[in-house]
Amino acid sequence: MPAPPRRRRAALRATSLRLASLTTALVTLAGCQRVEANLADRRVRVVATTGMIADIVRQVGGERVQVTGLMGPGVDPHLFKASEGDVGTLAAADIIFYNGLHLEAKMGDVFAQMRERIPTVAVAEALDTAILLRPPEFAGAFDPHVWMDVALWRHAVGRVRDALARLDTAHAAQFEADAARYLVELDSLDAYVRAQVASLPEERRVLVTAHDAFNYFGRAYGFDVRGLQGLSTATEAGTADVRELAVFIRDRGLPAIFVETSISPRTIEAVQAATRALGHDVRIGGSLYSDALGNPGTPAGTYVGMIRHNIDTIVAALLGATA
Repeated sequence: MPAPPRRRRAALRATSLRLASLTTALVTLAGCQRVEANLADRRVRVVATTGMIADIVRQVGGERVQVTGLMGPGVDPHLFKASEGDVGTLAAADIIFYNGLHLEAKMGDVFAQMRERIPTVAVAEALDTAILLRPPEFAGAFDPHVWMDVALWRHAVGRVRDALARLDTAHAAQFEADAARYLVELDSLDAYVRAQVASLPEERRVLVTAHDAFNYFGRAYGFDVRGLQGLSTATEAGTADVRELAVFIRDRGLPAIFVETSISPRTIEAVQAATRALGHDVRIGGSLYSDALGNPGTPAGTYVGMIRHNIDTIVAALLGATA
């Protein structure tokens, strides 16, 4: 028999208090250990929340960093909660990088505690708020999915570079050089995306996915973007939302819609079924990487590979080719 609601709430409060106490203890211990540590004798221990951020750190830090990513392939950062093991991993770091803008919404208290003794850097919050999107349906908050615009993601590279240089000053020149090399690679990536988009007729530049992770992509590369669940996957789409999107797809005559690797495909499959019920046959054009990279060692296991996979999949499907 399930525990009464009051007992469950008490248990949850007790768990939260234990986690907060553990966080404080581990951060204090790790802080004392770092005072005695000499970075000249070892690599910088870095913890990054998402795969996209971890990839930047590896690109900029090179052999000077030992990177641990908290959220692996297929993990949804909107719903991620830090376990006691995750807290221990964070507390043992020399520096922590996270996206910010409420992407890792359930980790706010943990970051606040870590920040007292460990450099804890929100890479997306370096951006001028004037260039951030603030969709009305997200209750005044900014859209956190800035990595979908390659030019915007360049700012995150600078944020990582500068933070590593402050921490490990002896290797600042190396971080500067590696960041400069990576920024050239990102410029080439941005040009590749634009070239691929140019092959797609303007009337076909409509992207329908499970949630609104692609708004920055749409603004940068000229797509009309529609997501079923809104900016955060913590929201649920209702029957009316599904039907409204199905009517839009039918009216626009779209050939394909897309699932995402970090979200169950069932919502997009429901949209597909509803569209077919309206007399328009739309297919699943492929799986896109939105909030997480692919598996390590695969092309989509890096940020550059992820973006190339996405644009290749989108263009092929919307042109009507086999994805």
